[in-house]
Amino acid sequence: QVQLVESGGGLVQAGGSLRLSCAASERTFTGYGMGWFRQVPGKERDLVAAINWSGGVTYYTDSVKGRFTISRDNAKNSLYLQMNALKPEDTAVYYCAAQRLLRDLTLQGSYAYWGQGTQVTVSS
Repeated sequence: QVQLVESGGGLVQAGGSLRLSCAASERTFTGYGMGWFRQVPGKERDLVAAINWSGGVTYYTDSVKGRFTISRDNAKNSLYLQMNALKPEDTAVYYCAAQRLLRDLTLQGSYAYWGQGTQVTVSS
């Protein structure tokens, strides 16, 4: 079975930092685009950041630009999200996801594989 497993979430005060990791069981799923999404109960799931197969192209939603950095290490089948200057508004469950084919990184429907999520809570 394909697995994407997130880790690194937790409790942090506003202004603090966290680094999320996502471990993939198959290189196949890290060979294309990967992304981080977040969701608050009762709200839609939104794309936070995405990265292409080589790491040379990245996307960030406006609210996290300058604060978050997405990266990947294909040799380790891993995806990362460095989150700095965290705000209470960043509180959510964060999910990693992988595309099954080469598609536009911003298309949520193109992400076929999903992790179980990791909780990030930023206190004020």
